[in-house]
Amino acid sequence: MTLNFMESESYLFTSESVTEGHPDKICDQISDGVLDAMLKLDPRARVACEVSCTTGLVIVMGEISISEGYVDIPGLVRNTLKNIGYTDPSYGFDYQSCGVMVAIDEQSSDISAGVSNALETRSSAMSEDEVESLGAGDQGMMVGYACDETPELMPLPMALSHQLTKKLSEVRKSGELKYLRPDGKSQVTVEYSKGIPKRVHTVLLSNQHDPDVENAIIEKDLIEKVAKDIIPHDLLIDTRFIVNPSGRFVIGGPVGDTGLTGRKILVDTYGGMARHGGGAFSGKDPTKVDRSAAYAARWVAKNLVAAGVASRAEVQVSYAIGVSAPISVSVETFGTNKISNQGIDQIVETHFDLRPGAIIRDLDLRRPIYYQTASYGHFGRTDVELPWEQTNKVEDIKKSLNT
Repeated sequence: MTLNFMESESYLFTSESVTEGHPDKICDQISDGVLDAMLKLDPRARVACEVSCTTGLVIVMGEISISEGYVDIPGLVRNTLKNIGYTDPSYGFDYQSCGVMVAIDEQSSDISAGVSNALETRSSAMSEDEVESLGAGDQGMMVGYACDETPELMPLPMALSHQLTKKLSEVRKSGELKYLRPDGKSQVTVEYSKGIPKRVHTVLLSNQHDPDVENAIIEKDLIEKVAKDIIPHDLLIDTRFIVNPSGRFVIGGPVGDTGLTGRKILVDTYGGMARHGGGAFSGKDPTKVDRSAAYAARWVAKNLVAAGVASRAEVQVSYAIGVSAPISVSVETFGTNKISNQGIDQIVETHFDLRPGAIIRDLDLRRPIYYQTASYGHFGRTDVELPWEQTNKVEDIKKSLNT
């Protein structure tokens, strides 16, 4: 009989992350950069911005409606590429010489009619009537997750993978490892015993580099200055390190692979530890429940775990387009719950309003806060302030447990 994750004495689980210079992440950052620029002009902007990039070309597409104003999208694209590090023409792709094509239309009137409230103002404040009348921007199901494996209540393989890719970018940008180029990846395999991390089994690092650097130097530097700097020493037990396993990684970024917004949905979330509704985040304003409800579900799950209701919590919420109230809300705790399932459902119903308008109001989502989420994960971030990472419902939940 095959034992499951919570029962097995030895269970390997792997997650990956990518650097900000990965082609898909370039696109996510441009999409969210456009979104933030629109929200600065109009907090009620309707934005669905998709980006693709390839050798010598960035294409910005989508549907955007704002009350007034103008955004220099080609300039925004070039600044984003420059900040990432695509500054050298020898990479085959750089911010000055690449072409930028913009194909933007207005939001569909059919979608707008189902989502919008007649009250349209430039303010981001919302009345109760508007909260009630704001329908979901699409149908679908969204998932949030939290567990007590790390201080930020994230799965350990995902948390370590993000820390590694962030470190890869730091040592590149600081000049400590000058031969590194922007594109890179990490992958971490953790061995669990009955749902508890025992050790890091394998660390895999791949990073684009200059052509004249020996593999042995890259391997030594990435293990010593990146991997061992990030992985906790007590988890380095017979750990295997793999660096640039293809042997050469000079051609990278959009020259090596075409990039596309929304193609790193597990990197953006929980590394495969939780289920996923399938919707991507970047480039979408908060009326799109793909984004806002996934953030709210994380908020719910994190507060449940932080309050001690369960060691693991996976929250699923679903919607119909143009309808305010969720179709369903469910919580899975994988047998780690300290109270009954009915008690957990009651806590969620009492303390969390999961109507789209209420999510936008309670998490104050009509702000330009999204670019910073477009690389290194949307959840468990300790380097930036994100409203869905608040544990501001913990005391209320604990009071409910004691009544």
